[in-house]
Amino acid sequence: MQMFDWYRAATPAERRTFWGCFGGWTLDTFDNQVLAFILPALMAAWHFSKAEAGLIATSSLLAAAVGGWLSGILSDRHGRVRVLTWSIIWFTVFSIVAGLTNSYPQLLIVRALQGFGFGAEWAVGAALMAEVVNPAHRGKALGLVQSGFSIGWALAAIVTGLLLAYLPASVAWRSAFWVGVIPALIVLLIRRYIPEPAMFREMKKATGGEAVATWRSSFRRDIRRSSLLAALLVTGLQGSSYAIMIWLPTMLVQVRHFPATSVALMATMMSVGSFIGQVGFACLNDSLGRRLTAAIFCLFSVVLTGCYLLVPMNAWLLAALGLPVGMGINGVFAGIGPMLSELFPTQIRTTCMGFSYNVGKSLGALSVALVGVVAGHLGLLGAIALFCFIGYFCALLALAFLPETRGRDLSNIAPVEEAYGQADLLAHATSVRR
Repeated sequence: MQMFDWYRAATPAERRTFWGCFGGWTLDTFDNQVLAFILPALMAAWHFSKAEAGLIATSSLLAAAVGGWLSGILSDRHGRVRVLTWSIIWFTVFSIVAGLTNSYPQLLIVRALQGFGFGAEWAVGAALMAEVVNPAHRGKALGLVQSGFSIGWALAAIVTGLLLAYLPASVAWRSAFWVGVIPALIVLLIRRYIPEPAMFREMKKATGGEAVATWRSSFRRDIRRSSLLAALLVTGLQGSSYAIMIWLPTMLVQVRHFPATSVALMATMMSVGSFIGQVGFACLNDSLGRRLTAAIFCLFSVVLTGCYLLVPMNAWLLAALGLPVGMGINGVFAGIGPMLSELFPTQIRTTCMGFSYNVGKSLGALSVALVGVVAGHLGLLGAIALFCFIGYFCALLALAFLPETRGRDLSNIAPVEEAYGQADLLAHATSVRR
């Protein structure tokens, strides 16, 4: 298949990089999603409320946003592979600790700390893969890396389901946290043999090893517009995805009045659709371009999501429609990595990607709470639909002003001398030495 031609032509280092990034993103999603599937068992064992359960998820999400931004800065200063390796170690260690907790406050704190590690995988891994792969195939390669989300999500559902079915609940939820150690060791072994990208090494040599990236880099005058538009794009896409994905089980049970078995089937169909959508986006991304492919997926999602939420239909038809809905709402994320990596210069790439993606992710997550508030006035279906449409409007607005970046040579985007000027570089180096 043409989709995998790039892989057959790739060097051994490029292939190891792909599997290291794919495995890291899959593991990140697995460890992150495990909590959602074991929350009912924890709520029954420790007797905490739905609001408190939501607080655990929110604390981890907000910590991931901060961790993603900080990891981006550290990656631009110290290297992509080094930061990714430590992120795996960080959230795997805290996953083990989470399995040893004995109360709600303990788990709340541990999951928040674990969240700092979750934030690193997307931005830093996407930048690493983008800097290694041939520009002509960047969209396909990063799109396939992104499909690790669907694999991790499905594995979390399968593994936790089996553990809860065959082990006592008090053992099963702890084991669910611990089982991630096995794939973590495999990913760490792969990453041991991944070199830093050549363009990153050349950038460090050009700057004399001085640290260029800071927390202010995303707001630099020549970068600010791209950073904010990218954050708006991610906000819209995440807001739409969160609004339907988080509220889906509640909507199906309380509004559509479907049994739990139907809910599981529909969630599975949507997960399969997500994988198909991400691979499909990856196929189109290099041929149609970043902006056009993303716009098509957004418009596709608006129509299908509207039908899914607002048109009455039976359970089987709704389950079948869940597959293309999943293709749209999650498939579009396959294009975010290539686009954001091509917007920013090497010396501050992961800093800006970490800022834009994680700020957008945090703001997008607000749609979950807002759906709950607005549902009292419009009903749950109307509230979900409203924030899905608002999210896609924001995404399309950002796409209208973002440049087309397909195939850019990342080593030639805003060289250090052009971005700062020699005088700025000298002043920066002097300030760092002080």
